[in-house]
Amino acid sequence: MPFIADALLRVKPSATMTVTQKARDLKNAGRDIISLSVGEPDFDTPDNVKKAAIAAIERGETKYTPVPGIVPLREAIVAKFKRENGLDYKASQTIVGTGGKQILFNTFLATVNPGDEVIIPAPYWVSYPEMVAIAGGTSVIVETKLENGFKISGEDLDKAITPQTKWLLLNSPSNPSGAAYSRDELKALADVLMRHPHVWILTDDIYEHLTYGDFVFTTIAQVEPNLIDRTLTMNGVSKSYAMTGWRIGYAAGPLHLIQALDMLQGQQTSGACSIAQWASVEALNGPQDHIPQRRKAFEERRDLVVSMLNQAKFLNCPSPEGAFYVYPSCAEAIGRKTADGLVIKNDEDFVSALLEAEGVAVVQGSAFGQGPNFRISYATSTPILEDACAKIQRFCSSLS
Repeated sequence: MPFIADALLRVKPSATMTVTQKARDLKNAGRDIISLSVGEPDFDTPDNVKKAAIAAIERGETKYTPVPGIVPLREAIVAKFKRENGLDYKASQTIVGTGGKQILFNTFLATVNPGDEVIIPAPYWVSYPEMVAIAGGTSVIVETKLENGFKISGEDLDKAITPQTKWLLLNSPSNPSGAAYSRDELKALADVLMRHPHVWILTDDIYEHLTYGDFVFTTIAQVEPNLIDRTLTMNGVSKSYAMTGWRIGYAAGPLHLIQALDMLQGQQTSGACSIAQWASVEALNGPQDHIPQRRKAFEERRDLVVSMLNQAKFLNCPSPEGAFYVYPSCAEAIGRKTADGLVIKNDEDFVSALLEAEGVAVVQGSAFGQGPNFRISYATSTPILEDACAKIQRFCSSLS
């Protein structure tokens, strides 16, 4: 009998973590490396949030917390959903986890049985299908197209639904593509879901505040209130408030689902870090003026990266509605040779050759379920992005 559980045999390592570690290793070996593989804002946590954490320490808020979260944070989450999304929840319908990742993982673990299907549009965040696999479910991947903005249609969704479908997993704005669903696009999906009452919706809204231009963010329970009783709306403080290391995610949904997540978390991690929770209370309730300022900076970076990548030979980079990623196609580079004579057979070859030749680390699209593309995170400074994109242009020009 193997020592490792069979469940782990169904799981692949995170490609984003693998690329990031490879970039670190090369940097430690003396290489000049630019890593564009990490989905982490380069801004600092706002000062008012840090001060709230310090004040919590000084008040002695250093004990175990209730499993589903401290009451002031759960109330702040209720107020946030009402204020920003027009959604009405009670504090008892919310839960706080150690990052949004735990909320997602526990949701599948608490609800998915062998044979259950989870519809996941591709490209997707690398962890989604792995979480489903650990829970014993089956991921039903629905591919999208660059020309359709990397978004599924109501028709696509309808074709994917079977009697075994338990969840539709939506991520808008998306990691890795940055694609975001408009109100009308969400309504088309909601209309299909209304015809299939056995399908639940898990919406990952972690990039909610990072949308650009005239795009207006909406979440699916807001667009179709009749879906609220079978929707889990997940969010967190990591991206909007530059609090990745604080590890606080949260969700709101039907009471019986939240109670199941509470029971599972009680046997797993129990309550999230007390200090991080008090900091998150301030993040949600305090001044929000840093959000538009940082959004503007990200939008300028997006425009720079899209422009420079579209000037590179063999690349086609759409301009996404949100998040801090671009997902250019490198289809025209497939079959070409590098300066060292290596034939690029797929997007993984492309990103490996780019890292070797120019020291720029990006993540292959096949890791996100759809290629030949690659993901760039532009959550870093403009000078670094300009340097990286110039190196990508040079690498592409070297292909023959």
